[in-house]
Amino acid sequence: MNRNNRKTSLIKFLSIDIITITLSIGNSFFLRYESDLTLIDKNLLLNVVVILLFTKILSFYYFGLYKGIWRYTSINDLINILKASSLGSLLGLSFYALIYGLSDFPKSVLFIDFILCTTLLCASRVAVRFYYSNYSVNNKKKDQFSFSLKRKNLIMIGAGNSSEKIIREIIDNPTMHYNVVGLFDDDNNKIGATIHGIPIVGSIDSISSILIAFDEIIICIPTATNEQMRRIVAICKSTGKPYRTVPTLTELMDGKVSMSTIRDVSMVDLLGRQEVQLDHSSISQYIYGKRVLVTGAGGSIGSELVRNCMSFDPDLLILFDQSEHNLFNIEKECELSDHPIAFQSILGDIRDKALLHRLFSSFKPDVVFHAAAYKHVPMQEKHPWEAVLTNIQGTLNLIDAAENYSVDRFVLVSTDKAVNPSNIMGATKHIAEKLIHTKSYESSVKYMAVRFGNVIGSSGSVIPTFQEQIKNGGPVTITDPNMQRYFMSISEAAQLILQAGALGRGGEIYVLDMGDPVNIKDIAYELIRLSGLEPEKDISIEYIGSRPGEKMYEELKSKTESMVETIHDKILMLKNQERYSWLQTHKIALEIVESSKSYNFSEIFYILSKHIPSLKNKKQENLSNKIKTDR
Repeated sequence: MNRNNRKTSLIKFLSIDIITITLSIGNSFFLRYESDLTLIDKNLLLNVVVILLFTKILSFYYFGLYKGIWRYTSINDLINILKASSLGSLLGLSFYALIYGLSDFPKSVLFIDFILCTTLLCASRVAVRFYYSNYSVNNKKKDQFSFSLKRKNLIMIGAGNSSEKIIREIIDNPTMHYNVVGLFDDDNNKIGATIHGIPIVGSIDSISSILIAFDEIIICIPTATNEQMRRIVAICKSTGKPYRTVPTLTELMDGKVSMSTIRDVSMVDLLGRQEVQLDHSSISQYIYGKRVLVTGAGGSIGSELVRNCMSFDPDLLILFDQSEHNLFNIEKECELSDHPIAFQSILGDIRDKALLHRLFSSFKPDVVFHAAAYKHVPMQEKHPWEAVLTNIQGTLNLIDAAENYSVDRFVLVSTDKAVNPSNIMGATKHIAEKLIHTKSYESSVKYMAVRFGNVIGSSGSVIPTFQEQIKNGGPVTITDPNMQRYFMSISEAAQLILQAGALGRGGEIYVLDMGDPVNIKDIAYELIRLSGLEPEKDISIEYIGSRPGEKMYEELKSKTESMVETIHDKILMLKNQERYSWLQTHKIALEIVESSKSYNFSEIFYILSKHIPSLKNKKQENLSNKIKTDR
């Protein structure tokens, strides 16, 4: 709306309110004196009209009643009308008392006027909204072109708040060209009722048998568990119609469900679990108003940590990453966020000790989330020196900086591959965990580590690989039909890392509840079915054998570790029977780092396996796949 149109609308609606106020006052006097016009003092009436017009219009401006657009009138607007009308009446009474006194003022008139005026003001705005919702030019155009514009008939699974919001959005915005024809819910008490005139037809199981013509299904249950989603998806598939879903509540940080948030069903929905219940108060206590450093800020976990930290209003968010592409992306995301905060992006490598000390000296972070790491198992098997220098030397550098600049809290993001490691990546993360754990015994810094499994959709994850293979027509390559892994979503992982950071007092290693392990073969099959295809029929499966360094089954704890419950049902703390000193662990770490400078696989592997017995169990044939020449 341009300035002239806006001015015209203001004059129009202001005129309506002036007429409304005047009529309300006149009728108040009429009712007060029981329709006997001879009893009404004309001068009194005129004075009251002038004063109340002035005070009420002034109050309306104060509460912003003329800033809103009447066609979008909401409950908040009606509440503001109530507030403005109350203030206007009280101011009017006060002005009248100052000028004329109250001896001849019929006080009941003020009460009657308040009721009438408030009712009429609300009614006028609701009437405008009703007109635009049902008889506006846009709707007339919609009817005019109803035969030329194809409208999709939707059915919705779930008759709750999410469905209501989407239906309301479709009703208010006819240009979407959607038509909701029915709702389905397993709550028998809801069946037969309606939401905005849309009937709740039956249970979810009845979708296939009920004769309703529809084009698409929207799943509107953001709290659905993986079992529920698998059942619902199976029912949707049986209809032969396309289906989509609203995001989970974990994804919807602001809780706003709309048509724009609806997406395809993913593996996150099928493997995910119940909504993560965070203790926002405890997290806010160590992040609000603090300086927070996130290493690997542009990576899968790091960027999600950044997004989550923003909602807790840190004083400064420091983004550190060695990838300029990733850093650029998360920097732009911070700039465009609906929740803007102060941030500083730094391009650099955690191997660079001098740079880290300059960073810590300049910005003095209170909290460090250490998510920077090399984690691709086969790649690190080929380049073990890179894994050592980043995962071990980089962690040492960060510990040294944290000690020198009085960091309050330090959280290492680790992996289940650090348990009885059979590969280079896992071995280096194992050492990093020990560095964090042992340093806590002699430091005022609260060091802790968080250990979890595969993160769906993260870089290097098997799921994007499968999706690309399916997109290309197959085959989908699976290492072994019996291989299993723990999985969780990126958003769930990041939120639980934040929660673990609130629990820690120093020295803890936390294990995140990963649910039950999932067979890799089952994931491949499910992804193929989600693409509308059949495994072994439309997309072939090829078994290629385990990759170098891979285990058949990952573990969340070693034999010397026991799990202890915490106050959070998704986080367990590990209690280790073995005790190591910082001096001992630091010496081992330096020896490994020194060996990496040879760029010789055999030497690096020998030093690592000397300190990590599980590495000795690697089959000799796997070594033949490694680099055989020295650099």
